[in-house]
Order: sequence, then C-alpha cells, then structure tokens
Amino acid sequence: MHKEVELFDVYQETLVKLDGEGIILVAGNPPNLMTIGWATLGHIWNKQIMTVLVRPVRHTFKLMESARDFSVCVLPDQYKKELGICGTRSGRDLNKAEACNFTIEKCARTESFYISESAIHFECRIVHKHFLDAATLDQGIVKKYYPLRDFHMVYYGEILGIYRNA
Repeated sequence: MHKEVELFDVYQETLVKLDGEGIILVAGNPPNLMTIGWATLGHIWNKQIMTVLVRPVRHTFKLMESARDFSVCVLPDQYKKELGICGTRSGRDLNKAEACNFTIEKCARTESFYISESAIHFECRIVHKHFLDAATLDQGIVKKYYPLRDFHMVYYGEILGIYRNA
C-alpha cells in the first residue's frame, strides 16, 4: 500500500538514490523503465517540479515525446541488479519490468504506471520540455558530457502526487 507524502518528506532520500545507483523513469504504455541519475526536484511556476533528462537515442525518448505524463520510482537497496538492467538494456529489445519481476500498477493521478515495489514514487504531468542548448551551456559540461553533441531533452513534470510504500 502506498501512502501520499509531501516532497520534503522524501527529498533527501531521493537525492541520495540519484547520487548512488539511480532511480527509475517510467514512461509509455506498455511502460518502459529507464534508470536515471540526473534529475532535479524544486519549485517553479508555483508548482512542485521534477525535471528528468532523456537523450534522443534512448527508447524512452520516443515514449516521452508522445506522453503527457510520467512517473519516477525510487527503489529499495535490494534492487541494485534491476537498476543495472534498466540502465543498460533497451526497452526496444526487452520488457524490463518483466525481466526484473516488477509489478506494474496504474498511477492514481496520471495515465502513467509505476513499479509497485518502489519505496517512493512520483506522478508527474509534463508542463514544459526543451533541448539543452550548447550555445548557453557551460562549455566544460559540453566537452565532458556531450562530445557527440547528443544533448538531452529536459522534461519538466509538475508533481501531482508523491507516494511512499507503507
């Protein structure tokens, strides 16, 4: 059972996971799972916002481009192997939810899905997106993270609900 919580109840725990093994972006129907290590949580436009970044070469990019919403799942520590699968295997070739034996459930406030085994999940509605702009991005970042100039699309998701596995 998942209990609704506030952003700052799970903020630190979410950032620790991002800085460690990562968290999972869930997009599409059927849902595709992608491990991410870059995201932000904050307050923009008088809304609680989670931003996620997806490169155009990823299968998830196509799914996000046709979506109105997404979820982000923070998994307990025992799922390191599954985080690895979701970060290295393509959803074009593998149903990652099935391969990881995850239970997928419908979100309460969006059309998206989430991983039932997650400790925390965020349900987000896309309110803005843009490609990173090489002309305005620090050139050290461009050199280090974008030598192929394969810039991420940044998706801004209004957080409609945050749930902790009770």
